[in-house]
Amino acid sequence: MKILLIGPQGSGKSTQGRLLEQNLQIPYISTGDIFRQIAQQNSEEGKKIKQILESGQLVDDQTTARLLEERVKKPDCQNGFILDGYPRNLEQVKLINLNFDKVFFLNTPKEVALDRLLKRGRSDDTEESITKRLTLYYQQTEALLDYYKNQGILAGIDGRGEIQSIQDEIKKSL
Repeated sequence: MKILLIGPQGSGKSTQGRLLEQNLQIPYISTGDIFRQIAQQNSEEGKKIKQILESGQLVDDQTTARLLEERVKKPDCQNGFILDGYPRNLEQVKLINLNFDKVFFLNTPKEVALDRLLKRGRSDDTEESITKRLTLYYQQTEALLDYYKNQGILAGIDGRGEIQSIQDEIKKSL
């Protein structure tokens, strides 16, 4: 089963993705985790990605698609995966050519997401970079939601609740 989790940063995608990974026994894949891992390397690509993350910008689509394609080709993804953080727009959907079985939208207000992200304390989580990322997210994602809704695979989940109640809602929709 191929599952996509979408929602603003701070909506709980990582938490819910890791819980689903345990329950469904398929890997949880976060583009953010992939980027942070590469950013720690002393390579040209690592330095470039680190700079992008620290500035609050998004890694370009071609790089993201290439890294994601490499990841989903690994043997542990044969039975499916849970993807977090990509695609964010329709152009990216065309680049990656993944047919999801279910898409969960963790609907979370901007203020709630900002508060959660500031409490998380990651080095790329300054208020300025978070605000930039959230603004970009809301600008780009509306058409994506419509796209998956029209395919009949989108399930909207209130991202403000308790962790377990959100997980229960997701499991009911599978």
